[in-house]
Amino acid sequence: MSEKEFLYPSSEELAVLREVAVGRRTPDLIIRGGLVLSPGTKEWLQCDVVIAGRHIAALTPWEHFSTAGQELSAHGQHVVPTYIDAHLHIEYTNLTPGELARLSLARGTGTVLTDPNGAANVWGTAGMDFLLHTDTPLRIFQQVSPTTPASHLLERGGAVISEEEVHGRLHQGSTLTLGEGNPFDYGAVSTARFRAALAAGRRITGHTAAQTHESLWGYLAAGVSDDHNSSTLAEVLERTRLGAMITVMASSLADNTTKIFADIEGLEPALENLCFCADDKHVLDLSQEGHIDHHLRQAMDAGIDPLMAYRMATMHPAHYYRLDQILGVVAPSRVADLQIIPDLREALPSVVLAGGVVVACDGSALFENSDELPAWTADTIRLPESLDPEMFVLSAPTPEGQVRVRAMEMYNGYFKQAFTAELPVQHGHVQADPAQDVLKIAVVDRHHGTADTGIGFVRGFGLTHGALAISMNCPNMNIAVVGVDDESMLLAVDTLRTMGGGYVAVAHGKVITTVPLPVGGMMSAVSFEETAERLERAHHAAAGLGCPMASPFIILSFVGLYVVPDYGITEWGLIDTPAQEFIDVLLPGPSESCVHD
Repeated sequence: MSEKEFLYPSSEELAVLREVAVGRRTPDLIIRGGLVLSPGTKEWLQCDVVIAGRHIAALTPWEHFSTAGQELSAHGQHVVPTYIDAHLHIEYTNLTPGELARLSLARGTGTVLTDPNGAANVWGTAGMDFLLHTDTPLRIFQQVSPTTPASHLLERGGAVISEEEVHGRLHQGSTLTLGEGNPFDYGAVSTARFRAALAAGRRITGHTAAQTHESLWGYLAAGVSDDHNSSTLAEVLERTRLGAMITVMASSLADNTTKIFADIEGLEPALENLCFCADDKHVLDLSQEGHIDHHLRQAMDAGIDPLMAYRMATMHPAHYYRLDQILGVVAPSRVADLQIIPDLREALPSVVLAGGVVVACDGSALFENSDELPAWTADTIRLPESLDPEMFVLSAPTPEGQVRVRAMEMYNGYFKQAFTAELPVQHGHVQADPAQDVLKIAVVDRHHGTADTGIGFVRGFGLTHGALAISMNCPNMNIAVVGVDDESMLLAVDTLRTMGGGYVAVAHGKVITTVPLPVGGMMSAVSFEETAERLERAHHAAAGLGCPMASPFIILSFVGLYVVPDYGITEWGLIDTPAQEFIDVLLPGPSESCVHD
């Protein structure tokens, strides 16, 4: 039975709901005296919420029913649905679904729509299923990942999921959308995939980073109908005027809430078409900054009316993704996934219910994560037994001197601007140049034991010595490593192999910090509290190497992404992302420093 089928009331439950609603049967629970987010009008209602079993039976005037099995007081407080995250990659939280539930439900987020593209690349369809199931109260719905691999011409990647399997999953009851696909792919296969999603009655999630005018029009013409990459008012208006839903992103890569909510008057025409997502947000930011509660505070601090902000966090995604007959609204027959909010502007619940049961109070979950980790989720780092620093060598046409290379500069999270750099050559090998903050970056196959390695150069990480490495290059989940010298890069990669994946920083020939992520090389096997502490230490270690980034490891995960301009890297080489073709790192001709392409 799918999540949606499970959440609908049975015939027996519907009969009980009707009897409770007309007073023939005692409610199991009444939330009394609160101001309730209206399901159909833009107002707060003075209502009691009457609950029978897992579902809401009625909204009544205060004290309409005198008795109930249990009562919760909401006097002086507001009652709203639990928040919905409209687009989240659970892998990048570094948590398994059960640990994410412990963190997020306590902060009011009770439903997530997840695109499991990382798990799909590591484990295939078994990985997709792994991220959709938890015995905790968190509701998880599927955005079917189409990027496994994103392109057979540009990477080998990890697992391969057939088009037949993708099409079949579009009909599963847990599916709400086709996941984000490559905006530069105009091929027949992707077109057939879009058609299959539309025929199955599913939304199509977009990835419109830096797209505008013709390129945006061509993407939306395929049926793409939502976007989480809009980072300015102009982008929001351009997309909503074309009928798209905007899922305002606040991730560990970029927080778009500040820019989007900077001009409330200008944003007014689009407010009904906004909801929220965390996309790629790691455990440390989730625990310190918040989940969807963070979006609410940002919106209200910028001047959005609280009523509208709470609609964005609940009703808007429920309506758009066709969940509103199940959850996301406080209305009869819907699942009683509710929360009591003492302070609207804080957006943090005193009480959280899932299916009519109290599951969190005052910021703490009242349940344990009992999800088991199958043995097959471990030992996913497959590298040759013996690695050599030669794998990171880029040969130059001259034994000494300087050469010009194509390089990319990180900005605004995962966006990359192409530029040319002049780098030194020693013994016929192109070197990184920390003085220019131009470091070597490599993507290494970790799925097939080939040690295939693509090499490039990047600015923005600021390392003066050492290297950083991760086993989560997006979306193929290969290893990505950035460093000052080949020996440090080799040590970092070899450490990932011995620890089973995760994050590592090295300096002066020693490992200075690790964050083990043994579940697929992506997720922790310990509590979210311990994982957050480890990640915080790793961030401090990276800062000690000279890195100015607040979240360097997750940003490193996206240097290789080749569906975002200007460049990407796979284990096969450097890619011009708009052209979707390989290009040489070395440039011919005389040196010409820092001239933009």
